[in-house]
Amino acid sequence: MGQFVVAGGRRLAGAFEVSGSKNAALPILAATTLVAAPVTLKGVPLGLSDVQHMLAMLRELGVRVAPASPSRVTVDASGPLSSVLPEQYTRAMRASVFLMGPLLGRLGRVTVSRPGGCNIGPRPIDMHLKGLAALSVRFDDRPGGRIEGGGASLRGAVIYLDFPSVGATENVMMAAVMAAGETVIENAAREPEVVDLAQFLNAMGAEVHGAGTDRVWIRGQLPLHGGCYELIPDRIEAGTVAIAAAVTGGDVTLAHVIPEHLTPLWRKLTDMGVEVRPSAEGMRVSASGDLAAASLRTGPHPGFPTDLQPLMLALMTQAAGCSTLVETVFENRLRHALEMRRMGANVLTDGRMAVIYGPTPLDGAVVEATDLRAGAALIVAGLAARGTTVVLGADNVARGYERWAERLSALGADVILDP
Repeated sequence: MGQFVVAGGRRLAGAFEVSGSKNAALPILAATTLVAAPVTLKGVPLGLSDVQHMLAMLRELGVRVAPASPSRVTVDASGPLSSVLPEQYTRAMRASVFLMGPLLGRLGRVTVSRPGGCNIGPRPIDMHLKGLAALSVRFDDRPGGRIEGGGASLRGAVIYLDFPSVGATENVMMAAVMAAGETVIENAAREPEVVDLAQFLNAMGAEVHGAGTDRVWIRGQLPLHGGCYELIPDRIEAGTVAIAAAVTGGDVTLAHVIPEHLTPLWRKLTDMGVEVRPSAEGMRVSASGDLAAASLRTGPHPGFPTDLQPLMLALMTQAAGCSTLVETVFENRLRHALEMRRMGANVLTDGRMAVIYGPTPLDGAVVEATDLRAGAALIVAGLAARGTTVVLGADNVARGYERWAERLSALGADVILDP
């Protein structure tokens, strides 16, 4: 699994180039199976294990994949494709479900195992199945936790999502591109990654309107063509570095960032006494004084991103007073609080709520990355701690952060990856 070894007490400073978005790359890579022509994607974080798993899955399905640089790949799905998703990938990576919609649209059938991924609480795919079933897909359970989908030709429909699920919105959107007639998704997710997928589909000849609002409209069965598309920057990676700068009293400029994608974070950091301002290169985040306690509540976009909640908990341990944090999206996403308590954090949890008293000096300890963002948060806590912190489970962090030790070290951190 490997481990990160973090020596605390180093102030982060300098410029950081934000990678392309992992959460945009995975559904867009899946969507290339809709296009029977070569598609070139720029800004793909090819160093991430989740992206590598998606590319391997595409190859298994019969797609030709040709990486041309560390962030550019050409994907050609013009040949015959398999409708059976490889079980070794689907059980390991939740993002495998993104292939359900496009394969149903392209082939009219799909077989998938129930997906795995980060252990941050139950994340059933019921909304995906319900949305796709509304497009005239019939699903049947098979032995071994496998699901087969198929049946009549896809037909457009009006679909209401019980929760604005990003994955369900994206899956239905991709299938609807190939469905007869028009599809309307009500209570759709509004995240920037949903907008990026819609813009990619439109660049390939589809007609998707309203992405970024709670009502998305798709005209189906328009001819698609190949092309070139550049992904948005990763707002969660940018937010992670911004919080790391704040917790170390640092001064970091984020390049290749879309500021409006992180408005809730900028406002919360400002409330806590961190200086956030645009610069010629991007967004500059600096902290030189005491941090103030704050309260936050996660929620679907444009609310505070759940993926940044563990990072904010680490920052709150260094703020003066009593901070509160409520997680509304995933019920088990406070497991990192126990690991931070091993480092001396004064954190109390009750279900989905955490109360953090600070500022509390943190001490290096051996802790475990129970999931991707928890691992990043423990590394950030280690940057603020006295002594050395060892974060076990480096493979979890590698799912969402490229060359993380190297890039943090370039800002002045003392972090090494011990494989």
